[in-house]
Amino acid sequence: MLDNLALRYVERFATTEGKLVDYLTRKLRERGWAADIAPDARGLAARMVELGYIDDRAYAEAKAASLARRGLGARRVAQALHAARVGAEDHEAIAPQMAEAARGAALAFARRRRIGPYATGEADRALREKQLGAMLRAGHGMDLSRRIVAAAPGDMLDDEDF
Repeated sequence: MLDNLALRYVERFATTEGKLVDYLTRKLRERGWAADIAPDARGLAARMVELGYIDDRAYAEAKAASLARRGLGARRVAQALHAARVGAEDHEAIAPQMAEAARGAALAFARRRRIGPYATGEADRALREKQLGAMLRAGHGMDLSRRIVAAAPGDMLDDEDF
């Protein structure tokens, strides 16, 4: 029974070992299994990893790239990976990829939200503060966010600006 649940889950969703363990544990609890006689969810998840059905590093790379395309910064990506129970080793392995994508993600966020060089008009101080707050909540660094928010509409931002 538990094998079928695990196979169905990894077949339908991109997942991590930790998320699969959580799912299987929840399903066992919902079905009334006592903790001392329940099947081993961790062992089953480990077997799925050995068989190659689950790859935490590949999941982390894909998730980080997806969130960067949406315009989220490194801090928000790290939070999402932590919530997906990606291990520290896999998270550290993709840190250079996240650092490279930081500028592009910040500009994508600014473009989507019409901030700084992508704004339709000059922003007053209150609006710039709101835009800065939005960029910070999206996980971008303070210096990068300030530079983008301070840019005039239509400015072309060069690498020297960052």
